[in-house]
Amino acid sequence: MEEAYFIGIDLGTQGLRVVILDTKGILVSSAEQAFLLSPQMRQEQDPDAWWQHCHNCLKKAIRCLSGEQRKRVTAITVDSTSGTVIPVDADCRPLHPAIMYSDQRSAEQAKKCTVLARRHIKQGFTGFSTSTGLAKMVWFIETYPEKAAKIFQWIHAADFITGKLSGIWNVTDYTNVLKSGYDLAHLCWPDYISDALGIKKKWLQEVRPSGTVIGTLSGDLAKTLGLPDTVAVTTGITDGCASQVASGAMKPGQWNTTIGTTMVIKGVTVREVVDPLERLYNHRHPAGYWMPGGAGNIGADWVSAGFKEDLEHYNQAASSLTPTGRIAYPLIQKGERFPFAAPQAEGFAPGEVSRELLYTANMEGVAFAERYAYELIQSLSGEAVEAIYTAGGASNSICWLQIRSDVLQKPVCKMKYVSGAVGAAIVAASNTCFKDITAATAALTQTERWITPRIVFKQQYEDQYHLFLETMKERKFINDAQGADAGF
Repeated sequence: MEEAYFIGIDLGTQGLRVVILDTKGILVSSAEQAFLLSPQMRQEQDPDAWWQHCHNCLKKAIRCLSGEQRKRVTAITVDSTSGTVIPVDADCRPLHPAIMYSDQRSAEQAKKCTVLARRHIKQGFTGFSTSTGLAKMVWFIETYPEKAAKIFQWIHAADFITGKLSGIWNVTDYTNVLKSGYDLAHLCWPDYISDALGIKKKWLQEVRPSGTVIGTLSGDLAKTLGLPDTVAVTTGITDGCASQVASGAMKPGQWNTTIGTTMVIKGVTVREVVDPLERLYNHRHPAGYWMPGGAGNIGADWVSAGFKEDLEHYNQAASSLTPTGRIAYPLIQKGERFPFAAPQAEGFAPGEVSRELLYTANMEGVAFAERYAYELIQSLSGEAVEAIYTAGGASNSICWLQIRSDVLQKPVCKMKYVSGAVGAAIVAASNTCFKDITAATAALTQTERWITPRIVFKQQYEDQYHLFLETMKERKFINDAQGADAGF
């Protein structure tokens, strides 16, 4: 394959990052800009400020390329937050600041959207919350009718940057429209959105798979950046799905667990996964598969809350304490949503143990929740979990990786680059230099470490896991309606 370069742009809540990958998956250049985040920016942000930061980061990243390398920049893709939406006028100028996914003002509209959607969608529907774009659109037109009269189109955060790059504003992607109400099973905008919610169909974008080439870098911008005006601009992708791409989990049977503040699991199945308790949602894979996922409140926030000091000591001690035989669930906030539907759930720990043993039992507790999640997924999908890739802060602990592999009795793979920006760059390559997203992911992701399960602990962890399940049943985290009975 001829030398080529791909640009990924990650627009997050707290900053923006640009990366440039080559055809071997090597990160050759990057630049980032943090935002000075105010409480108001949790509700609204200025899209023009986004673009200014993006333009500056692009210039910084491209500056590191030689003249010959710049000529070989092939494509560019943007990822951003899911559920953030912007109303624009006929000149594609924002009529209002971007309404952020984290804005809570659309609670009543979310309930209204959910009630109406349930009348029209028979399966696979997981409801609308305040983090969904559709609820925010309805809130906006009800709150600002004078601005609503001037709407030309609703776009998503990634679409704004894509539009500034290419001048194309009327096309978006499968992943961004999930929370805007698009029917991913039938690939259409449902009639109830316009008939009952007042969202005019002409306001809604065309929808294409992530990575679809929709245009090229605008001439003036290409000149400013020192790039060819042939650089392809593709449809974007949500930040969570971009991170999944970067993890390498893009073939059926492959899954990614990201344990940061929370635990997020995403994977690829041949068929849509229907969960009666709505713990799982389904994105549409660029190649036509499904990308089910779930996000829990359990994660690694307990580490920074109670073990941040002397973390190396705790990890070293934990290596000689496994398996502990103790049951813990280090949930800091009340309520669990995945893999357990348990709004009343509260964290718990074994009594009268050392700090080192508590730390180890907490890691095991999260690993047991991860195993339960995968058993649930297999039970609902009828498809095997073949491989597990991992990212997030917890993946930096070799001890925790080993515990998870031992509990899952599966190899766990950590990739070298797992940021959303890298995932976006791989998406940029998927339909320009590769056959599809699976080929691009296989070629451009780099393995940092494989952790394999230790057979010697298999039975001990099997016994401890069943004790964990019994404990969760006693505490009513699990009931008969949500049991997972398909093992690995």
